Parts: sequence; C-alpha cells; structure tokens
Amino acid sequence: MAQLRIDTLDSSSPLLLDACVTLIVNAFADPERYGAERVRRELCAEDPVFYRRFFIAIEAGEIIAIGGIKAADWASHTHILYLSAVAPEKRGRGIGRALIKARLDWLESQFKSGRVLVSATKARRFRDLGFREIRDGRIDGKHLMLRRF
Repeated sequence: MAQLRIDTLDSSSPLLLDACVTLIVNAFADPERYGAERVRRELCAEDPVFYRRFFIAIEAGEIIAIGGIKAADWASHTHILYLSAVAPEKRGRGIGRALIKARLDWLESQFKSGRVLVSATKARRFRDLGFREIRDGRIDGKHLMLRRF
C-alpha cells in the first residue's frame, strides 16, 4: 500500500476541485441531492462568519477520499461532519476512519470545547471515536450521532 497523506483541500485548484467533485458524485450516486454543481458550490463556499473545511486523503498522487467539517450556523459551539466519501475500490482499509480522526484533531486544535454531529449509516466507527447515538436519532437507516469535546 502506498503511503496515505491527509491534507486540507485547496479549492482554488481546478484539478483538485474536479477530482473531489467527481469522487463525491460517484460515491453518493444521487444526482438529485449530490449533483456536480451543488457539490462544487459546497466545496467552494466561503462564509466570513461560519467556517467550512475539507480534508482529502491522497495516495500515490490520487485523491481517494474527502470529508468536510463545518460550523453549524444554527447552534453555537456545534460542528458537523459531512460530505464524506471514499473511492469504492479503496474502502475497507481504514481511510474513512483516518479522515474522521484528522477532522476531529483539527477541530480540537481550533476550539476549546464543543460538540460534533454526524449522520452515519455505519455507527460503529463513530462509536469507537467517542460518538454516541442520539436517542430516537435513527431515520431512514442513518444514525444521528453526537460527540462532545
């Protein structure tokens, strides 16, 4: 296995941006909800008040995973993990977990305390990282999970 590197996304790079859009669109395969234009807007959005940051996993010069974290504009000290995707052929190797950990590490280095929300189909990996399921938080097969720090 080539060495995995996790870095922040430079959304000003058209090549990186195109690779990330393609990865997310293909991973979700839901053009209504995750169409290329919507994903591109989300990756490029800048907000002077509420941050959003994307992390990418790179292996052998190729982007193989992406995951975002953003401030919830509706609740103070609340952060959301979102738009997480790993290339299908790279799944099952701990890349998604490493990307979650990188985002949590960054978050804890930037803020003294808070909470993180995520909606996940695979709750175990999040439980292992300190998340707990919100009571009655399961909708359409997804778990709403919370982690305090």
